Amino acid sequence: MFEDRHWDAEFRERFDLRFEELKWLYYELYNEDEQALTYFCDMLYEYYSDRRPELKKWDRNRMEDPGWYSGNGILGMQMYPNCFAGTLKGVKKHLDYVYECGVNYIHLMPLLESPEGESDGGYAVSDFRKVQPQLGTMKDLSDLADECHKRGMSVCLDFVMNHTSRDHEWAKKAAAGDREYQKRYFFYDNWDIPNEFEKTVPQVFPQTAPGNFSWCEEAGKVVMTTFYPYQWDLNYRNPVVFNDMTANMLFLCNNGVDIIRLDATPYIWKELGTNCRNLPQVHTLVRIMRMASEIVCPCTLFLGEVVMEPSKVVPYFGPVEKPECHMLYNVTTMASTWHTVATRDVRLLKHQLGTIFALPKQYTFLNYLRCHDDIGWGLDYEFLKQFGIEEAEHKKFLNDYLKGDWYGSDSRGELYNDDPRLRDARLCGTTASLCGIEAAEYEQNVDKLAKAIRLDIMLHAFLFTQSGVPVLYSGDEIGQLNDYSYHKDPLKAEDSRYLHRGDFNWEDAEKRKDPESVQGLLFNMISRLRKIRAAYDVFSSNADTWIVEAWNDHVLGIGRYYRGEKMLALFNFSEFDQTAWINEAEDYYDMLSGARRPAKAVGVPGYSFAWLLTSFEKEGNPVKTIQ
Repeated sequence: MFEDRHWDAEFRERFDLRFEELKWLYYELYNEDEQALTYFCDMLYEYYSDRRPELKKWDRNRMEDPGWYSGNGILGMQMYPNCFAGTLKGVKKHLDYVYECGVNYIHLMPLLESPEGESDGGYAVSDFRKVQPQLGTMKDLSDLADECHKRGMSVCLDFVMNHTSRDHEWAKKAAAGDREYQKRYFFYDNWDIPNEFEKTVPQVFPQTAPGNFSWCEEAGKVVMTTFYPYQWDLNYRNPVVFNDMTANMLFLCNNGVDIIRLDATPYIWKELGTNCRNLPQVHTLVRIMRMASEIVCPCTLFLGEVVMEPSKVVPYFGPVEKPECHMLYNVTTMASTWHTVATRDVRLLKHQLGTIFALPKQYTFLNYLRCHDDIGWGLDYEFLKQFGIEEAEHKKFLNDYLKGDWYGSDSRGELYNDDPRLRDARLCGTTASLCGIEAAEYEQNVDKLAKAIRLDIMLHAFLFTQSGVPVLYSGDEIGQLNDYSYHKDPLKAEDSRYLHRGDFNWEDAEKRKDPESVQGLLFNMISRLRKIRAAYDVFSSNADTWIVEAWNDHVLGIGRYYRGEKMLALFNFSEFDQTAWINEAEDYYDMLSGARRPAKAVGVPGYSFAWLLTSFEKEGNPVKTIQ
């Protein structure tokens, strides 16, 4: 079909290897539209040809080690460029600090052009090929990516593929009556079909943006808007949409972005009579995009934003022989972690991790404590029912505890998208404030502060113990607190997620050099944990992992084994000293102190942890000296 194309040999080899599957999937999705497929394939070669030599070299180096991202030496950091350093040039100037943190993967939060006041934090894109003017230019992004690559860092960027801003060129033409552009969205002459959709499609924001459709006054029609009225859903039934959006993605890759975060992935295919979530066609689209990137820019990774329980998340990895996403968020473990902080009861977390540990090792999860978004309480309530826990009451307890309204709680958070009728609010706050550091500093209570710092460090140790890619939220490494100034900004006041999206505090960052300060204690300990993780293969994603029964509902035990080394990790989620009632025969050593520490009835201080190591291949102490 493309035998007459005078294509580069490298491109031809990659293309021919995948074309039959690509063609079959594309024809299945788009009714054997040969013209659309021809356009799509020629477009791939266009972007391959435009790819700079240094990026093609980056591709080839990564292809030599396709599993590079699943090792134990990867550490990510998520940041808003404007909050971290003002502009993209500012981020570039501060890469020494990022490097000092041991970070080799930076996730730049949405920075493409979006209208002020209707941006949804940058997720309402009006131009996929322009950077927000106040942040810089596309050249600035490309220059930043080049500098990151020189330091061995990867760059991640969100790709908002479910919708565009109503200020996007396509949307403006559609609103003006252009029927070809209206076919790129979901336009209806009246409310008949939208009302049929509403019978089966859940609402994402029932309080702040009820319904899944909005009236477009200019066009005199109804348009689908799953998230907010200013975000118009794209119609991927139209091959023009898929072709052009794939081109937009490849444009970003050619500007140095090598990790694409596929935003709102489960939503991108709509079908009347369904809930418009996780439909089979979504997987077809992602699989084709994966093959497109493997042909044009094979160093690119796909990170799927699939905020659901494991049974619905795992399919987005795709079959081993026909993979889709390289990485997925471990969102359920994150939520279960904060549930455990509030309850001091590790049974749900053990259950959740047991599910993760049973998955194939090639499934790479992105693990985190906090991110730019809220904490949603999508827990396993069927499991919790056996302990007499009811969903609505439990969500209220978790929110009350973590915003500090529960007796004895030192957490400081705020509700997000509160629905008093359903009591289904979510929660916002930085790691440090949720751990109690903010309250302790306000009260000038030394004992509370020490306890809160121990909890913060213990949670990071738990983060680093999990297989996959650990990601820090910028500021967590220095214990950055909530930023309440958003309440005074009319463009942000209605969105409590800005509570944890404050500007990076560079004055506090300087305090990391003082080992007695909160910032110094956290920064140095997190750095040490990161170095230990990178030094031992037992932290590799290829390690065997299992739950260690501690016979204490306050203590979580995790076992890891790889290449003759066995690790036991014990985490005390109670503020009081606890005992892990284990009885292991081998000689164990503390990975932090290097001292011998028998794995028998191990005492773990309140809000603390133990990393114990033994070796079946080396005699004596296997612990390395790491400062």
